[in-house]
Amino acid sequence: MGQPRSAPLRSVPLAAYVFAAVLLVRLFILLRFSASTFLLPNQGDMHFYNDWALRILHGQWTDYKAFYGLPLYPYFLAALYKLCGYSPFVPACLQAVADSATATILFRLASYLLKDEPVAAAIAFRKLNLSRGNLVGFVAAGAWCCYTPSQAYSSILMPTGLAVFVFWFVVMEVIRREATPPAWTVLLLGLLIGFTAMAIATTLFLIPLLVLALFFKWNNWTSRALGRSAFLGIVLLSGVALGTMPCWVHNYFIARDPVLLSAHSGVNFWIGNNPVANGYPKMPPGLHAGQEAMLQDSIKVAERDSGHELKRADVSRYWSAKANNYIRANPVAVLRLSGIKAANFWNSFQYDDLSIITNLRLQGVLPPGLRFGLIAALALGAAPLLLFSLAKSRWVIAAVLLHMASLLSVFVTERYRLAAVPGLILLASLGAYLLWDNFCSRRRQAAALQLAILAAATAFVSIRRDDPSLWALDPYNSGWQALESGNYPLAQQKLDLAYRYVPTNAEVNFALGNLQLEQGNPVAAKPFYATTLRLDPEHEGAWNNLGVLALNERRWQLAAKFFAGALKVSPNDPKTHFLLARANFELGRYAEANEQLASALRAKPDQPEFIALREKLSTQQL
Repeated sequence: MGQPRSAPLRSVPLAAYVFAAVLLVRLFILLRFSASTFLLPNQGDMHFYNDWALRILHGQWTDYKAFYGLPLYPYFLAALYKLCGYSPFVPACLQAVADSATATILFRLASYLLKDEPVAAAIAFRKLNLSRGNLVGFVAAGAWCCYTPSQAYSSILMPTGLAVFVFWFVVMEVIRREATPPAWTVLLLGLLIGFTAMAIATTLFLIPLLVLALFFKWNNWTSRALGRSAFLGIVLLSGVALGTMPCWVHNYFIARDPVLLSAHSGVNFWIGNNPVANGYPKMPPGLHAGQEAMLQDSIKVAERDSGHELKRADVSRYWSAKANNYIRANPVAVLRLSGIKAANFWNSFQYDDLSIITNLRLQGVLPPGLRFGLIAALALGAAPLLLFSLAKSRWVIAAVLLHMASLLSVFVTERYRLAAVPGLILLASLGAYLLWDNFCSRRRQAAALQLAILAAATAFVSIRRDDPSLWALDPYNSGWQALESGNYPLAQQKLDLAYRYVPTNAEVNFALGNLQLEQGNPVAAKPFYATTLRLDPEHEGAWNNLGVLALNERRWQLAAKFFAGALKVSPNDPKTHFLLARANFELGRYAEANEQLASALRAKPDQPEFIALREKLSTQQL
């Protein structure tokens, strides 16, 4: 007997080819990314997650306070570092796999949506043996593969790509199931939603989608069916509670602080709803950009205004109360702000708060690709027609709108709206196919109506954002990154551009001061620091840097003044206490120096510089 022949190639599911093709592209980008300066994060949200993961890896499982930042991703990173050694490349590989799986979900969703919808134009593809669903699925998966923000966020240390996969996996489960799922399936979906919410809280907005499916898709409205739907709703919520259990158990029973997930929700609410809010994460006075800096500032300000140390739940309530007071006092302005946020969600302007997309493009990591504006215009142009002509697409539209709703209480960024993009790509692909089919079938009126809607959608998403601070974001972040990596000519070019946009921005002036300092020109740095303090009198970095410059110039009195200013902003910073102690020591104020040094040593008793100054003080006082 001869050897059994292998199965023909076409027996391999098409979805497997889609997954493999997208994964190859993602891994190619990841290899280019690993050769850039961004693999090891040194600032921003990526550094925040990485630093937290390293603390966990070194045994600091908890600080016995409620989480102030969603904890799942840092613990995920720490587990990978423990198993595979410290390398951001490993989690990025897993994120590439998840992102490729998202493309595969889009391919499969197209087949589910078009399963029973005959389209005459598909005749042209009979020789390729492609169905309508396959054709649209390939287009959608290819568009996701070429979507520039997904290429960027699947490579860096951020949980965004993983959460997007979970979001659309749950949506796919809703769309593909015709009959009521068993209770254990609903429980598992609830567990998945709750567990993922410990990394991205907006995942919880999938709960209404599943509840709608329980009562409207999988329900024939008999009393028995309604009872079963209600029971499954309870099962779903139980699954969510179990999925989030690691968070609330830690917060309630270890930290003894009544916080469900993370206490930083209060400050996010304030950033999204305050007198200077613009629908993007514009920092109000007292808070600085960047995850770690913003969280530290929010605690300092709340404790300073309260006059005592606060639990994390109290910090969250402090900021939530400020936001709620503003909303109650300004209902018309808040309603207008909500409209601005909704418009920002659809706008083609790319507000990437990390500027990682621009930075990776500058370093040649990312190839040219699709951006949000084109996809949003095509999706909006198709959605009204699909809403009536393709019933199952309503679940995709509902998922997109629910995700948009999850952002209206806070603000919109490129990574925050990324979870909606797979749905928009699917709607855009369906719409493009529908338009082509109308032309092929000579349905001129239907084609003209769709083109008119598309023109209106294009005009809507293309509304220009004229705020100079928005345009300054990318050059500022790129310049700061160049400064951190020692590329001073590029840093000068980018920061000068940011300064031309917003010369009255404290952070831009501070960055230019740091650039002059790094280039060995302290005299030129001083005016930038002075401007920073004029614009933001509570800028701790500017107070400290001016103090260090005064120390280097042996101007002890001036140095003491600057360090005292820094301590008003951050009264518990041990380094600033030490520097003020050193200035007082040089002035001969040994009692004051001892007092400041004691504060520094309480926080860091083993710091060599602190111990050396203590010995000098002991010698002087003998």
